[in-house]
This record gives sequence, C-alpha cells and structure tokens, in this order.
Amino acid sequence: MTQHPNLCVIIPFLDEAESLPELYNWTVSVLEDASISFELIFIDDGSQDTSWDWVTKTIAIDERVMGIRFLRNYGKSQALHAGFLHCKGAVACTMDADLQDSPEELPALFKLISEGGYDMVSGWKKRRFDSYLFKNLPSKVFNWAARRVSGIRLHDFNCGLKAYRSDVIKAIEVYGEMHRYIPVLVKQAGFKQIGEKVVTHQARKFGHSKFGPDRFVKGFLDLITLWFLQRFGKRPMYFFGLIGSIMLLLGFTFSLYLGIDKLLITPDGRLIADRPQFYAALTTMILGSQFFLAGFIAEIIIRNRDHSQRYKIKDVKSHHNKEIT
Repeated sequence: MTQHPNLCVIIPFLDEAESLPELYNWTVSVLEDASISFELIFIDDGSQDTSWDWVTKTIAIDERVMGIRFLRNYGKSQALHAGFLHCKGAVACTMDADLQDSPEELPALFKLISEGGYDMVSGWKKRRFDSYLFKNLPSKVFNWAARRVSGIRLHDFNCGLKAYRSDVIKAIEVYGEMHRYIPVLVKQAGFKQIGEKVVTHQARKFGHSKFGPDRFVKGFLDLITLWFLQRFGKRPMYFFGLIGSIMLLLGFTFSLYLGIDKLLITPDGRLIADRPQFYAALTTMILGSQFFLAGFIAEIIIRNRDHSQRYKIKDVKSHHNKEIT
C-alpha cells in the first residue's frame, strides 16, 4: 500500500520555463531540510514554451513529481481545481511558479495546518515589489471590498501562497476566475478556521506578469457574483421571485386603479390607452413577469446543473510516465 505524503504542493504555471528549474530545486531543498514528505504537482495551463518538456524530464528522475497538462489555456482557477482533485497529501499548499512566492514559507504554513488547527491559512504579502499605482493600490481597494462583502478579515485574498487541509480543497469547486476568492469559497463550504500569515514577496526574476489590468474589473464582477451566490445561490427564486412578485403586484394594482377610475370616477375622461400611467403599469407587469420567470428558470438550472469539468486535460504524467486522460 502506497503511503501518501504529508504535504502536496500545487504549482500552476503558464510559460515559466526559466523559473521552473530554480523553483523546483529551491522547493525540494526546503522541504527535505524540514523532513516533510511531499509531492509536487505542476499544472501546465497551456504553455507555448518548453515548460512541459522540463516537467516531463523531472518526473522521470523524481517520483515525487506529477505533471498535469491542459489542452489549452483555461486559467488559474481551472488549474488549481485540477491540482486539488489529484492531491493526495494531508495538507495542500499552493504557490505561483514565477518565483515571487518563496518556498521558504512552506514549512511554517504546513505546521499551521497540521498543528495549529486551521482549515486554511492565506499568505499576506505585506511588503510587495510591484508597481504601487497599477498593482498595489488596486489590490488594496480590491481586498477592502472583499473584506466588506465576505466578512473575512484577510489582508490579501489573492496571494498565491495558501495552505489547506485536504478535506477543505475536496469540498470546494474553483472555477472561472474564482481563485481570487478561495477564502470565501472555503467559508461558504462551512469551514470557519481561516487564518493569515505574513509571507515574503520576491521581485519577479524572469518574464512578465500573465495577468493584465482587466483582472481588477473581472475581480470586482466576481465579487458581486460571490455576494449574490452567498445570499441567494441555493434559492435564486427568493431574489428574482420577490422582485418580480412586487413589480407584478404594483403594476396590477395601478392598472386596476386606472380601470376603476375610467369606469366609475371619470367615465368621460381620456381613454386608458391614452394615459402614460397605463404604459408605466404595463411595463412594470412585464418586467415583473420576466424577473419571476428568471427566478423560476434559475431554480430549474440549479436542480439540473451539470458538474462536468470546465477544462480539458491533455495528459497527466507520473514517475512511471503513464498517461492518464
């Protein structure tokens, strides 16, 4: 019977051929010095350089390494989801492959989960080596908004360095661009012990950031989505149905008033169709019906939704060089 490692380090990457060898050597050295049994899962999110060639060669000489290769670029959230599914360690840590996350933090994060009683610990890059105007300032605003909406008192929701108990990552589904809000997903799944640790942030050594300015727009839209799902995700009818019912009632009541006014109060007045109030009432009823139907359709979708993967894996390689699709 194969003994599972204590720690699984999940590393998604995209075109990081220059960074991967140094990251691998650094990570292995740190974990071996700490006497922690581990596995490394590298997820290739559609790289166009020689990154996957390096992963394949490394797997051949180190049985602790596994590689997952996507058919094309699907995004960091999908890469993390694939890594979570294949994780066998009792504790899982995630880190970016660009050398801006320090492997020196892994033993402390592992200890906080294995001995500190936390379900999840998120890194906090208190001192950053990024542009203040284009990265640090928007990040501060983004994290402030995330704290307000989620109620989770973290300073850095989007830090790549995070640690989890294995049952936590198996209970959450990371999709779309939701990797920014994994702490929120963990809380929604029922895990309350969420901690934070100040971690070292390294200056980028190779290449450039794979994320453009649009990530902040997407981040705030995802935050609105999470807020809605947190409040009404399981019963969207409570939101859409309530608004639709109120609008239908208001429109019908106003139409009834217009009819009574024409028949009993001012029969010689203008035709109902000539009064602007009639069109306001009609529009309200139509919009109310649409809101109500939206809630009804959302309920049907939730009850019959397909949980299939939102990405395609080209191959999965282990030390025995077996391909699993």
